[in-house]
Amino acid sequence: MPQNPERRAHVFRLLAIFLLAFALLAPPPPSFAQAAGHVRVKIVKAGLLVGGGAGWGVLSYRGKTYPFKVTGLSFGITAGATIGRLDGWASDIREVGDFAGTYRSVGGGFALVGGVNGVHLRNEKGVTIVLQGPKAGLELAANISQVTISLRKAGASGRGDSPF
Repeated sequence: MPQNPERRAHVFRLLAIFLLAFALLAPPPPSFAQAAGHVRVKIVKAGLLVGGGAGWGVLSYRGKTYPFKVTGLSFGITAGATIGRLDGWASDIREVGDFAGTYRSVGGGFALVGGVNGVHLRNEKGVTIVLQGPKAGLELAANISQVTISLRKAGASGRGDSPF
């Protein structure tokens, strides 16, 4: 018993509509929902028991650059002063505003004239930043740090978009 061609076309249309609706309603895969950005930072730190630091940087995210300001405090064993240029990645960014916020870290380091710095930070929105790079100065540190990143408008620093 052959099937009715009109019925077959109707079933095909319903199936096509169902697949289209499913594709449109399904959440995007994580690779589209979250993205990584390249981060460059220049920071100056100093302290004795309690340390402080400030600097600026640039986030390159989805083809655009976003300048930002960095401020931070550290508590623990801190002595000395350094300047560092760090380079790395920020991951788990859903939208650029997630990058701004308060990050926390536990770590330490040593520099005598020069050294290498590395840091792993995570904020309240789930964004993780991993940075490393050279530093110059004299420092001995074993501490808990809190770093605040705030996005700036392009050109607001007077130095252009690059901290370097």
